[in-house]
Amino acid sequence: MMRRKDREMPSEWGKQVIDKAQFGVVSVVTQEGLPYTLPLSIVRDGDTLYFHSARDGRKVEVYCDGMPVQAVFVGDVKVPELYSAEELEEMRGDNARALELTHRVFTTEYESAIVQGRIFEVTTDQEREHAFRLICQKFTPDKMALFSSAYKSGGSKTRVYAINIDTITAKRKRYDSSGEEMKFGRLE
Repeated sequence: MMRRKDREMPSEWGKQVIDKAQFGVVSVVTQEGLPYTLPLSIVRDGDTLYFHSARDGRKVEVYCDGMPVQAVFVGDVKVPELYSAEELEEMRGDNARALELTHRVFTTEYESAIVQGRIFEVTTDQEREHAFRLICQKFTPDKMALFSSAYKSGGSKTRVYAINIDTITAKRKRYDSSGEEMKFGRLE
């Protein structure tokens, strides 16, 4: 359950965070009861996430069809610039404004999405090619003219996994142009 409900965003907004994120961090619990976490290049298609993998390795040993999984995505992160240098200098000696420093100066604006779902290996040729095409469109859009040749030569040498999304929890901290935090899903 999210502690800061005032920063919660709708799941559709969370999908936008997933779509622009450069990577997602996927976590599972192994059969030995240990955490296994990897940063991966992930693409979303509707309520399915896709990523690819080598044919062998620890990831292949760990991922089992139907296994519960969590994926975390982080979008834009920045330190807000809400005050001028002069205003910050005035705050330096003002004990009454110390809390303002903590909450509005030494902080970050951020956006994130957390997915709960189940992982499956993609085995049909049609879905594998579809997933690879989506991955390439996201990460190498200027090279799509070469996609067919690349897929033909290397597609069979990799695995493709899908995560079926059960839930998305999204969260954001952002300030508007007047310096007020935009809470409860406020977009503007």
